[in-house]
Amino acid sequence: MMYRYFGAAAILALAACNAAGGSAEEGGEAVQNRPDSDAAGAETVETTRPAVDAGGERSEAKPADTPFTAEALGDFNEPWAMTFLPDGRLLVTERPGTLKVARIEDGALRTGDVSGVPAVDYGGQGGLGDVIVHPDFAQNNVVYLSYAEAGDGDTRGAALARATLDCAQPLECSLDGLQVIWRQDPKVEGRGHYGHRLAFGPDGKLWITSGERQKFDPAQDMQQNLGKIIRLNADGSVPSDNPFADRGGVTAQIWSLGHRNPLGIAFAGDGTLWTHEMGPKGGDELNIIERGANYGYPEVSNGVHYDGGDIPDHDTRPEFNAPETWWDPVISPAGFVIYSGDAYPDWQDTGLIGGLSSQAIVQVSLDGANSREVARYDMGQRIRELEQGPDGLVYVLEDERDGSGGRLLKLTPKP
Repeated sequence: MMYRYFGAAAILALAACNAAGGSAEEGGEAVQNRPDSDAAGAETVETTRPAVDAGGERSEAKPADTPFTAEALGDFNEPWAMTFLPDGRLLVTERPGTLKVARIEDGALRTGDVSGVPAVDYGGQGGLGDVIVHPDFAQNNVVYLSYAEAGDGDTRGAALARATLDCAQPLECSLDGLQVIWRQDPKVEGRGHYGHRLAFGPDGKLWITSGERQKFDPAQDMQQNLGKIIRLNADGSVPSDNPFADRGGVTAQIWSLGHRNPLGIAFAGDGTLWTHEMGPKGGDELNIIERGANYGYPEVSNGVHYDGGDIPDHDTRPEFNAPETWWDPVISPAGFVIYSGDAYPDWQDTGLIGGLSSQAIVQVSLDGANSREVARYDMGQRIRELEQGPDGLVYVLEDERDGSGGRLLKLTPKP
């Protein structure tokens, strides 16, 4: 097989294709090298690669009967993320720029708007993104929001803000003292591959997935924080024990590099950090994130470029960390939870991944190089987000349904 780097000429050719119109990644915007794999209504695609060892086991689709019933609780306008508050209320982000506070009462969903949300750059894949709460939320009421932010000229990038959630009534809330504590640097043109998923680790540090913004090379550029996994203190400062802390600037924020568009991040009970990311055509990945490691994009991938150009597989470049498992055809992963409840004993300590183009919940075992897909539950809609509720049940946000919003689902085990 002939390998070649995806150079400037190919980028220009694909950019020209985009200008003429193309399919959309995540149902949002024409992209440079993944035009149809997770577009709304698109078919899943498969490359011509054989199922050989390319670093980790290739996951095969494992259709399974659903062990749950899905109850629709309500609808949201382009929902993107959610998190539970200690009292059982939900915060839900809507990509056009609205943060909702919600309460489930007797099977019915009641919602209110949260005021004080920062202005977002809505379009393509951009808008309001993830939402999480501080580990000490019960004491400090601090929440974190990621979002796409406009820059100078026709540029934009992801930003992260923290604020205090002040509620006069359960469904009447505002964000007070909002402070931006992190930004993608540099801001670039385009509205794709923001990443900007958030998590707190068992070390109390704040972790951010930062996509390479469809620009390829920044994922390997240590002077940019695009295409990286970022680790910060809860106030946005840089921990002194980060692997590149002594280099200063945005480099000090970096924990790992060589990522494309990571849209899921979660810590296992043993403290292992797992992420998933969308590959190009083929090659969606599930990774264990290690300190200072390089995951290879765009120099290696188990997918190929949409112009027909090959990318070297991970097993050709052992200096790069390979995925624990990968998909071809793709699943278009979005949202990620590692289940720790009692309602589903068979899900204990496994990962649940939302599938966009695959329109499924994908269950994966989390056992290093033995990790793989173990079940795929057909949902009939693009799945954007999953969370474990305080009741031990799994809650799911659908992506928008033919322009009519997306539903919040509660999954209850079948008897």
